[in-house]
Amino acid sequence: MRKKHWMLSPWFIIFSVVMLLMTTISANYNLIVFYVELGITVLSIALVMMFSLRFSAYIRGIVKSTADRINGIDHKYLERYKYPVAVVGTEGDIVWCNTRFRKAIGGRKPEGDHINHYISGYDIVDIVDCEGVDVAIDGREFTVYCMDADGSVICHFIENTYFKATVREYHASVPCVALITFDNAEDFVSSSEEYYSTVAISVEANLQRWANEYKAMYKKINNNRYMIIFRDGDIDQMISQRFPILKDIRSIGTARHIATISVGLCRGSKTVRESELNARKALEMALGRGGDQVAVIRDNAYEFFGGTAAATEKVSKVRMRVIANAISRAVADADKVYVMGHRFSDLDCVGAAIGMQSVMEGTFKKYCKVVINRETSMAQQLIEYTDERLESNIFITPEEALRGITAKSLLIIVDTHLATSLESRELYERAKKIVIIDHHRKAVNYINNALVFCHEPSASSACEMCSEIISYLDDKPLGYIQADALLSGIMLDTKNFVLKTGVRTFEAAAYLRRKGANTLTVKELFSGSIDTYREKVDIVVRSEVHRGCAISISNKQTDDIRLAAAQAADEMLTLKGIVASFVIFGDRKRINISARSYGRVNVQLIMEKIGGGGHQTMAATQLYNTSFEEANAQLIGAIDSVLDYVEEQEN
Repeated sequence: MRKKHWMLSPWFIIFSVVMLLMTTISANYNLIVFYVELGITVLSIALVMMFSLRFSAYIRGIVKSTADRINGIDHKYLERYKYPVAVVGTEGDIVWCNTRFRKAIGGRKPEGDHINHYISGYDIVDIVDCEGVDVAIDGREFTVYCMDADGSVICHFIENTYFKATVREYHASVPCVALITFDNAEDFVSSSEEYYSTVAISVEANLQRWANEYKAMYKKINNNRYMIIFRDGDIDQMISQRFPILKDIRSIGTARHIATISVGLCRGSKTVRESELNARKALEMALGRGGDQVAVIRDNAYEFFGGTAAATEKVSKVRMRVIANAISRAVADADKVYVMGHRFSDLDCVGAAIGMQSVMEGTFKKYCKVVINRETSMAQQLIEYTDERLESNIFITPEEALRGITAKSLLIIVDTHLATSLESRELYERAKKIVIIDHHRKAVNYINNALVFCHEPSASSACEMCSEIISYLDDKPLGYIQADALLSGIMLDTKNFVLKTGVRTFEAAAYLRRKGANTLTVKELFSGSIDTYREKVDIVVRSEVHRGCAISISNKQTDDIRLAAAQAADEMLTLKGIVASFVIFGDRKRINISARSYGRVNVQLIMEKIGGGGHQTMAATQLYNTSFEEANAQLIGAIDSVLDYVEEQEN
């Protein structure tokens, strides 16, 4: 039954009465016309009466069947329900409702309207005999229960506006702990103690203003560490504004140093203590990703904001000395040691593994091998260089490692902290003792069961970190071969000492030079074949520029396409006006995207938008069952999202 049926019936009756009057008048002029009009009028009135009677019977039948359905109560009692009730016909139209329902919808008559208009877009068919759905009508909230009544549906609207408002107010008032740390306070201390005091006061004043803005509780825990307890209802506003406090703090400083903070914020915890513990985890995640960002944790899921500033180098080496001692104790308790990196291993991964293997075997006298897949490695020349000069073979396949690993074996993972990126996921799952050495920004799904988690996002490379660790151990077994391998990894990730090079980077390089590293030999490890060079050039010349980002697509499926893509991404950065480069390659089953930058654009954030990750200047992702066109569209969308946010923060 449509709304027009309800509206047109009165007009049909009026029209029939008018016809009867006109027929009576025509009798004075022509009897033949009178009888014809009289027949038509009688027929029209009969049809109108018949439809009216049928419609009344329809209403009575619906109401009666509904009344019978509810324990035989007479339909007149439906009107006496203390809450809104509506009876719905077979076509979803409202055929009857009580007075309370009319009041709930503003006093208008709903008969003939479709019930879907009053149940917040739900389909009546989907919610019949279900547990109830929540709807809103004219600012009032109801839970609707729909019951089948033999061809019709009776809908009960139970109002709970007050209770839902109370629940929302409760959730909005739940305390959320935010832990804040002044990331690079040491940079200002080293410049001037007096200047540091001025900057620290400015940082603290901004944090106090932030807390006062939301009437939150502020407390300074110790030097450079603070705590603010917000209401959960205020966090949504901060998220919508993308935490402008980060921009306010970055406005403090000089051209040489700008202040940054890291914030760990917890939502959804039942107690303040639980919120504080989770806020610590979030703060650790924010610091592990390089700082200058807010990490919001809720139900063990993270959301990140900020991260536009580069991670500052940590000058202190105390932490590395402590980690070296911890690794020594872990190795002493092991019967075998395996060193493994990520899939498609590069010079940084393999170089770090070679350096650690020499010390494990030479200093600690442990059986130690590097687990690697030679066929997929992008460091073939380094592997061959090592094989030719070492007396024993230090490389084994993942299958060989799986056959030899025991419960007391130690697995050292280098240049990654993600289980999904490992050369052998099975070997990691079999290992009982794990050590991780990595410099990539921390990802959410990181390996969290390591005995030693050596993670330094400010380091240039895993080889730099391993060089420092080895220097604190007995490094006599480290010869020129291992020194060449470690130096090649540093040169790869720093683009020949251009990117992410700090004091410790050059100290590590000088240390390796003293151990016999030869820069000419290392340079030869970067040489490629003429075919790889042709592919690289072809990728570069076919690139297109979008907002300062060079994007190139290669649908070639050669053996060295991965190496050519990485080299092409590096090469495109040398072009004028290019701040980041992206190379899309692979096939329709798996699309790979290799990303590079000089640090002005955080390519890790861009890759995270489409399921990847990495470092601020070097990142990647993989897309499955996606075409090149779709991958390119996703990449452009991620670039626009990140660059829009960066521009918003800078303005």
